[in-house]
Amino acid sequence: MVLVKKDFIFKKIDILKGVGPKLSKYLKNKKIEKIKDIVLNFPYSETDRSKIFKLSELEIGKIQTIKVKVKKLNFPRIRNLPNKISCEDESGKIDIVYFNSREGYLRKIFPLEEWVIISGKVNYFRNKYQMTNPTYVEFLENEAYVVKNIPRYSLTKGINEKKYRAISEQVTQNLPTINDWLTTDFLKKNKLNTWNNSIRDLHNSNKEKDNQSNSFRRIVYDEICANFLTLSENRKRIKSKKKKKDFSKTLSKDIENKLPFQLTLSQKKVIEEINLDLKSDKRMFRIIQGDVGSGKTIVCLMTIANVIESDYQCALMGPTEILSYQHYKLANKIFGNKIRIEFLSGRTEYKKRKEIIKNLEKGKIDLIIGTHALFQKKIKFKNLGYVVIDEQHKFGVKQRSDLAEKGGRNCDVLLMSATPIPRSMMMSLYGDMDISKITEKPTSRMKILTLSKPEKKIEELWNFIKRQIDNKNQIFWVCPLIEESKFLDYSSAKNKFDIINKKFPKKVGLIHGALETEKKEKVLKQFLKQEIYILVSTTVIEVGIDFPNANLIIIENSNKFGLSQLHQLRGRVGRGNKQGTCILLFKESLSKNAIKRLKTLKKSDDGFFIAEEDLKLRGYGDLTGYQQSGMKTFRFADPLLHDDLFKIAEKYFLSINENLNYKKYSFLLKLFDKAEIINIE
Repeated sequence: MVLVKKDFIFKKIDILKGVGPKLSKYLKNKKIEKIKDIVLNFPYSETDRSKIFKLSELEIGKIQTIKVKVKKLNFPRIRNLPNKISCEDESGKIDIVYFNSREGYLRKIFPLEEWVIISGKVNYFRNKYQMTNPTYVEFLENEAYVVKNIPRYSLTKGINEKKYRAISEQVTQNLPTINDWLTTDFLKKNKLNTWNNSIRDLHNSNKEKDNQSNSFRRIVYDEICANFLTLSENRKRIKSKKKKKDFSKTLSKDIENKLPFQLTLSQKKVIEEINLDLKSDKRMFRIIQGDVGSGKTIVCLMTIANVIESDYQCALMGPTEILSYQHYKLANKIFGNKIRIEFLSGRTEYKKRKEIIKNLEKGKIDLIIGTHALFQKKIKFKNLGYVVIDEQHKFGVKQRSDLAEKGGRNCDVLLMSATPIPRSMMMSLYGDMDISKITEKPTSRMKILTLSKPEKKIEELWNFIKRQIDNKNQIFWVCPLIEESKFLDYSSAKNKFDIINKKFPKKVGLIHGALETEKKEKVLKQFLKQEIYILVSTTVIEVGIDFPNANLIIIENSNKFGLSQLHQLRGRVGRGNKQGTCILLFKESLSKNAIKRLKTLKKSDDGFFIAEEDLKLRGYGDLTGYQQSGMKTFRFADPLLHDDLFKIAEKYFLSINENLNYKKYSFLLKLFDKAEIINIE
């Protein structure tokens, strides 16, 4: 088969020789459905067959190559027993074991009294070396043709490594010659290989492990470019023309004058940035990035006031019912009876829901607050002019585009994130949006006291907790696991709940991710109403809800959490007018990284600084611990390791933003599954 057309790599794998329905099914389990998936599935290591070992030199658990003489064939007649080939060399003996292999095939590749070359993982069983289902067998007479370095791929059950390599070689040998979108001068200047050479190089050796190799960096740069192209196109699409919003700020100024605190300079700056967008003739698509407790909600409510003053409706959406309802209560407190506010969630009664939907369409509601239920198809607005999404990390590029379309031509969109993100990450995730930062916290907010304590001294905490309860203060107790694990020596929320409940009966609640939404929200409401004083939880309390009476958080196995996640958890307390305290419980045998994490957290409460340090310590792979490691959008690129490539791509696409020829990059966009997002064929 000769595959020369450029688009062949976007075809399904079943056109390849040797890929039938059964193998195709197994490959799909590995998310390999198109030939391009094989192209981008690089080996994770390689097997070195350049040295042939004597049996006396073998190491257990390693893949090694041996030259042995076949002495005996044993094919049991009892089902499920393995076939065994006994071999030897001058230094010892070994059994070659096969499961589910045909007798005729094994007799063919292991002729008695002949020398063979075998490669596979070495084990030790019943005082003898053993090799089970070896990856390679060859006759001695063909020794000169034995491939010395073999790429190894991460595969799934049902896929033979040798078979997969044959398919991969079939693809790489027939790669079409691509008209490179990068010039020769650019490649030379930035020390990058051509696309074709990079792909072949990465499949022929273990270059993926070297994150700075010219071939791997080339694929990384391509992925970054595909991402920036997508963001550039999305930016054009969502930044369309709209009617300018006209307002005098009367309502927002009235709100500001009645606040029991002064806005920070950072809050005022962000409000002004949003107001300029609202008054512009281009649709706003902006994200507010602010640390926990920086006052993002007040900013959004004050800008909502300006939009309502412009005779438009507004929608504020939160990720959970309880957080959304908290926004609803705050909005009512701030606006009073000056505007018409309603709350809508999946659990709103049918009669009430029907009434709200009717009034929205008639324009009788100024501000609707709720969950994702706000954007169901049946819900229509008379004049929606502003959509605010809290805890926006659940939305990708396509969702952002769809949201803009849902809002209509004159609708501005504001997203809010409570997770500080390093700049390189921000640009790669939200390059289609304008970015505002709230970098200050209200002056009234006291710095949270952060202490560390070895877990063996946990008993010393009980008196401290009792004093907190006596003073009507509430406590979070965070555990990394829901239930006990046989494999992990971590604290579990269920076990800790039982222990604490015995010490403080009827004062303890339990929530975790596996709990039904209704039960979870029931417990949270009990905590909010101070019906219970201790909330034992997993990290589900990491973002969102304000509990002004919660002043103590205890985090077990704190050394197992990332910096950003610890910072988010710490931000759950000290939101009222009392001193907040965070106690980090840890195992005594700490790694160097764990020690550094805990020291950084004790030293700083700056979420942006902590995010940068977290990125340095844990790397990008752990980041959507930004929940936080859910933010990961790249397969190969790492904002930390490849920061220089991100900067090169950003500079290039900003310079040509208005004159992009997307057809030039159609191959690239298809390769990284971006074409559908921006409708490029």
